[in-house]
Formats: sequence, structure tokens, C-alpha cells
Amino acid sequence: MTARAKGGAEKTSPVDDGAASGDRIYQRLARHVFDDLIAGRYEIGSRLPAERELCAEYGASRPAVREALIALEVQGYIDIRVGSGAYVRRLPGREDHPGFAITAFELTETRLAFEGEAAALAANHINDDEIARLEMLLEDMTAENLRPKVTEDADRAFHMTIAQATRNAGIVLTIEELWRLRSASPACALLHNKARSAKIRPVVAEHRRIVEALKARDPQAARAAMRAHLAAVMDHLLFTTEELALEEARRTAAGVRARFSAAAHKI
Repeated sequence: MTARAKGGAEKTSPVDDGAASGDRIYQRLARHVFDDLIAGRYEIGSRLPAERELCAEYGASRPAVREALIALEVQGYIDIRVGSGAYVRRLPGREDHPGFAITAFELTETRLAFEGEAAALAANHINDDEIARLEMLLEDMTAENLRPKVTEDADRAFHMTIAQATRNAGIVLTIEELWRLRSASPACALLHNKARSAKIRPVVAEHRRIVEALKARDPQAARAAMRAHLAAVMDHLLFTTEELALEEARRTAAGVRARFSAAAHKI
């Protein structure tokens, strides 16, 4: 698929070009928009085309467009205003190059795959003291959600307690690193900050279902509860990027759930 930019030049869809480079679609799309900024297609302060127009122009999905815009916002080239659109903040020079870190969507998909299995393993090894700690953390999470300023201390401690209950140091270190990336990756930090600004809080009921499965020492139920929780997190992140895209957000998150559900049945 191709689209025509100003001046009549044909633009190749990022879905079709650069596939051999190893870049993901959102990265190729971000490079296209970046090139448009360098070429002077947009002026500082001007509004980029609406998300649906970028989807049509570049032949990309709405989640891919969102990730591309967030990547450019992190680097200071555009400013995304909720309910208004994306505006050019500064123009890159010809010597500049777009950079990419792990996105919040990639990180959550990784957690969905990894922490689901960690919960299943923890169900086989968790002790009563750790169950009691998880229940206490549910109370802490409830209290944190009532505070004006969102904190995630109880949420992180909850997931790390489950990691420690696996009795596997490699799992503990990996999940610890995934949580570190939430704040270390600019793209992740930006989107999670947007979620907090939108008053999105950790859902205690989702965490409670994980505790119930662990208390029953049921690996399959623990895996399913953890995956359901993290799939819901992805729903919230997609909702944060654009409220009007809820239906596509559900389809995207459902696709992720289906992928890992199919994989789980093969285990």
C-alpha cells in the first residue's frame, strides 16, 4: 500500500517496506513521520493528521500508530494532547535519528507471558506466610488507590512476592528487571504517567483473584488469573492513549490473550 504526501510523492507503507530490517511496524512508521518532519511537511505548532488518517496513509493499525507517536513524543518531537491530537513541538535536524526503547505495550506483553508462568509455579511452592503478605498488600493497594497521588509500591511488592514464591532466583531477577523498565524506559514511563493522570489505578479485584488461586494451590487458575490481570492492564494502556478507540483496544488485547491461551493449551 502507498500514500501520497505533499508534492505528489508516493509514500510506501511501513507495513510493506523495511521488514527485513528487524524493526517493528511502529518503529518503521515512526521513521516515516520523522522523515516527514525533517522534510518540512509539518511546521512547529502544526497538528499532525488524525490517528485514523495516519492509519490509512501508512497502512498501519491504530495501536501501531499510537506507539509510533508515543516514541516521537518521548524524544520531544511532538506533543500529544488528550482529546485534541498530536502537535509538532520541534523539528529534527538531518543528522538526527529516532531512537527506540521498549514500549509499555511490549513490556506488558512480556509480563503477560512471563508472570503468568511464574504465578503457576508459585502456586506449587507458596507458603502461608506469603499468602498472608499478599492479602496484606491487597489492603495496602486499596489504601493507595484512595490517595490523590498514585503510588505503585503495593502493586510492585505484590508481584515481587509471587516471584519470590517460585523459589527461582532467575525468575525473581527477571521480574524485578521488568518492573525496573516501567520507569527506566522513557516510552513506558510516559504512558504509565498518562495512565496515572487519567486516574487509572491497580484493580484490587484482579489481584484478589490471583491470591485466591494461589491460596488454592491451583497452578492453572493462578496462571489464568495473572494473565487476565495483565491483559486488563493492556486494555487500560490502550484506553489511555485514546478513549475513542475502545473497541479496537479490546480486539488488540483479545488477540494477545488468544495467542497465549493457544500456547498454554499446547504446554
